[in-house]
Parts: sequence; C-alpha cells; structure tokens
Amino acid sequence: MNNDEQAIRSLVETWMRATLAGDLDRVLELMAEDVVFLGAGRPPMRGREAFAAASRAMEGRVRVEGRADVQEVRVFGDWAYCWNQLTINMHPADGGAPTERIGPALSVLRRNHDGRWVIFRDANMVAPAR
Repeated sequence: MNNDEQAIRSLVETWMRATLAGDLDRVLELMAEDVVFLGAGRPPMRGREAFAAASRAMEGRVRVEGRADVQEVRVFGDWAYCWNQLTINMHPADGGAPTERIGPALSVLRRNHDGRWVIFRDANMVAPAR
C-alpha cells in the first residue's frame, strides 16, 4: 500500500472517529470547500457550509456511530476515488430505538496544494437495513 492510499484510508478512519465524537470541526477539515454530497431521494448538498448547517441541525437530537469498510482506493496523480461499505447506527437522544443504515459510498478525493487529501465529491447510497 502506498503513502497516498494509506493517507486516504486514514482520512476515512478520522472521519468515522470524529463523527462518533461529535467533532464537526474535524470532519469539516476533511472536505473541500466546494464539496458536493449526493444521496438518493434528496437534492445535492453543495459546499462545506451546507454540510455544517445540516450537521448542526442534528446536534443534540441523535448520536451517530458507524463503520466504514474500505473496499477500494485508486490514486491518479492529485485525484483519487475511494469506495466504502458503510454501516451507520443512529441513536436518538430521546431514547428511541436506534436505526441502522447500510450501503456503499463512493468518494472522489483531490490533493490540496498543501498535500492533504480531501473529499471533493461523495455519493452515499446508504439505506435502511432490512
């Protein structure tokens, strides 16, 4: 495994840990300012600020924990993609029953001028577990 692939795998691990810890600032550092998130049945979420606003709207309402099983990473110069199989558990703060969502996510990453990899585009296809 080369250094770029390891850096991208570390980014995924950091994202999952920061999400569990509720560290939105750390999660935001892992994405490009002009990031776009695509998901089934919803309009594209454009930009880091849109992600931050959506995340803040959930603060105190739900605790998110998850696991990302990296399936594939490919690097092409300053661009890369990463395919993950996600398992996400959402625990309502009011004590309600947790929900589980599973499915693939495909991220396009780019290397910033400072050498760090960031998520540029993300297509998340998680759906309720049956």
